[in-house]
Amino acid sequence: MQNFVDSINSVIWSPALIYLCLAAGLFYSITTRFVQVRHIKEMGRLLFTPNESNKGISSFQALAISLSGRVGTGNIAGVAAAIGFGGPGAVFWMWVVAFLGAATAYTESTLAQIYKEEDGDEFRGGPAYYFEKALGQKWYAIVFAIATILACGVLLPGIQSNSIGNAMATAFGTGQLVSTGLGDISSAKIITGTLICIVLAFIIFGGVKRIAKVTQVIVPFMALAYIIIAFVIILLNIEQVPSIFAMIIGDAFTPMAGVGAAIGWGVKRGVYSNEAGQGTGPHAAAASNVAHPAQQGLVQAFSIYVDTLFICTATALMILITGAYNVHGTGEGAFLVQNLTADIAANSPAFTQMAIESTLPGIGKPFIAFALLFFSFTTILAYYYIAETNVSYLKKTFKMPGAVFALKVLVLGSVFYGTVKTASLAWGLGDIGVGLMAWLNIVGIVLIFFMGKPALKALKDYEQQKSQGVAKYSFDPKKLGIKNAHYWEDKIK
Repeated sequence: MQNFVDSINSVIWSPALIYLCLAAGLFYSITTRFVQVRHIKEMGRLLFTPNESNKGISSFQALAISLSGRVGTGNIAGVAAAIGFGGPGAVFWMWVVAFLGAATAYTESTLAQIYKEEDGDEFRGGPAYYFEKALGQKWYAIVFAIATILACGVLLPGIQSNSIGNAMATAFGTGQLVSTGLGDISSAKIITGTLICIVLAFIIFGGVKRIAKVTQVIVPFMALAYIIIAFVIILLNIEQVPSIFAMIIGDAFTPMAGVGAAIGWGVKRGVYSNEAGQGTGPHAAAASNVAHPAQQGLVQAFSIYVDTLFICTATALMILITGAYNVHGTGEGAFLVQNLTADIAANSPAFTQMAIESTLPGIGKPFIAFALLFFSFTTILAYYYIAETNVSYLKKTFKMPGAVFALKVLVLGSVFYGTVKTASLAWGLGDIGVGLMAWLNIVGIVLIFFMGKPALKALKDYEQQKSQGVAKYSFDPKKLGIKNAHYWEDKIK
């Protein structure tokens, strides 16, 4: 199974996808005149503008949902994997893909707002919706929806729950081995998986409003606590910081594992972590109630900075400052750098746990276990919401009685299975899901640009209204030559 998964990943995550992610970010950075830099002040203002309604959620809640999808295992175990397989230079390429990806995030999230729909008492939207309406290719939208349900409903939740299970076992012990149909499993992982599923079921059966309320409390609190711990460790080793940054930048171009490995792992884990271009963030962006589509696009662009430039960098600095990492070579069991024992997996939270433990004894292992519990749990919530949105999209075309209930059961099964299985298999399956969505979404949003530039038109319209000092923003798609933006057309009427 592992060999089969690895062979699929070698095709999906070929250099073509790596450079497509970077090229798309650069393309949208140039065409939007680096919107991610020009409007940083406006991003902060919009973030705390109260705009929740009976049907939509607030910009902050939408940011919390999308951040809950972004801030998770990728920030802790994903950064460790990037360093473990691509060397310290991979961190530089995570920064690059985050900076450029912020423009991609603006574009895809603005598109989601432009083409969103009302679904009962909620807003729905995302790539499937804008592929149908802006690209005019319903078959492409259906393919994306199916790929997203597979990725977010089956493949990706297992990575998050796997990291929770491993972190809990590392922190509190594995307990006794229990013989099951899935093999011999530690009792600690069985208990962890069961508890996660119970709480998850309570929340996902409560709808998007309950998901938003949970994530808007958990995500900021845990992100702040994580940053504080990282800041303490960095402050205690402040004299090393300049040399660490020099090592990251130097290894980005002449890295130990070769430039290709550093770029490949940096971009792969960067895209997994911040999700720019992957097509997951737009689902939460569409659920927000805003006066103008560009507003939520700007808020979502800011979330890339929070995820990668703050949290991923904090993780990387902790690992590199404390030397709690290995760098794998190309041969089986070969290491270019070996500071830890060979049995410590790079695709796990172990590097980060050991980094904190080495500076703050007795804190590292349990803290990361609980940080991952909250980070990864809210990411699972975000994945469920994304999968449900795409089921709702498919239900418009196909009769699918009981599909949402079946999805809930599927996600719960995936979470439990992921908790008890090996990390390498969980990450391999997750990479397939991320890669499929990234290919479909990035190609689609580039085609949409050449067909009508709706996200760019929305940005120019918003900037014009802002320069005029309007008291209340509005969005008239027909005036801008944007077709099929039915929600906004009805709102203008």
